[in-house]
Amino acid sequence: MNYPIFSRVALAIGAFLLTAAELPAQPPGDPEARWGRIAPFFSPPDAFADDFGPYRSPLKFADGREVTTAEQWDVRRREILATWHEILGPWPDLITQPTVEILETEQRGEVTQHKVRFAMTDRHPTTGYLLIPPGEGERPAVVVVYYEPETAIGRGKSEARDFAIALARRGFVTLSIGIGASLYYPDRDSAQLQPLSALGYFAANAWYVLAQRPEVDDRRIGIVGHSYGGKWAMFASCLFDKFACAAWSDGGVVFDESRGNVNYWEPWYLGYEPGQTERRGIPGDDNPRAGAYRVLVEQGHDLHELHALMAPRPFLVSGGAEDQPHRWRALNHSVAVNRLLGHEHRVAMTNRPSHGPTPESNEQMYQFFEHFLQTDPAKPEAD
Repeated sequence: MNYPIFSRVALAIGAFLLTAAELPAQPPGDPEARWGRIAPFFSPPDAFADDFGPYRSPLKFADGREVTTAEQWDVRRREILATWHEILGPWPDLITQPTVEILETEQRGEVTQHKVRFAMTDRHPTTGYLLIPPGEGERPAVVVVYYEPETAIGRGKSEARDFAIALARRGFVTLSIGIGASLYYPDRDSAQLQPLSALGYFAANAWYVLAQRPEVDDRRIGIVGHSYGGKWAMFASCLFDKFACAAWSDGGVVFDESRGNVNYWEPWYLGYEPGQTERRGIPGDDNPRAGAYRVLVEQGHDLHELHALMAPRPFLVSGGAEDQPHRWRALNHSVAVNRLLGHEHRVAMTNRPSHGPTPESNEQMYQFFEHFLQTDPAKPEAD
């Protein structure tokens, strides 16, 4: 795979991957030791330190005024959120009191697994898997998103994507959900919001499924997904601020028309137009952009604006082939927003050469969730 800048950061990548390879699976008993294992991932390689790339700073209002205080950021944040919802389509009312039906129950070692049915929208029922670890009292939880819910519980065809069962075995309540052909609301012919935003809405409703469980501390619910699920988890956590933290695995964290898999232009993501749902491929002179993707690009928006909405909530980019270290140019903007708010160590990226997750990248991700969710939020983390 040819990255024009790869030679400039090869040593940095090697160091990151070596660190990853040395991370053993660890019980979540020693917060200080755990932080020591993941702390290096919260700083960019020297080649990208303080490099903000071509991206317009989210710390500027639409009219060009600078954001210099936390109070101003609150206003700017609302402006960003309103702009993206206007372009993508406004969400319907959230389903804050979901009805959840347990269809099957299975014991998987110490983890209790329920197959459940609930509504992802007021028109779309869905099934997923709720996994509950042993223990008493309220525990942290994670929503896991992918094409279908079986992969994350370890019963799909893809290895190293069993996030839900792995996290449950580490003490998290997890909810594995999925949908294979994106989500069109209210239907494919007349969708009122872009499919990727609709997926975010689905995940927000799944947050309420977890939040109403007696085993779950609703202040400590995160979200994770890989590839398609990485895009989905990113939009959900950025557009819905009840997610306490998030991990996005190699979904492509910025628009990049040089990378065919960073395909936000497709109609099942952000390129939807009524009656046009076929694959488009990389935009070009003979293949124009369409839908909200066209509007966003023409107006100079990029996904780093969404990342900034996470602040001060932590997020991890579990980068592979699509999210290599040069993506720090976009992530540095979120670092800047967090610094304005008085926070460090809120933005992290790990790196691997391949698109698919590895045992090492998964271990990094699990330790990220342990660090940020297995701590009582009533006891502030030291920055």
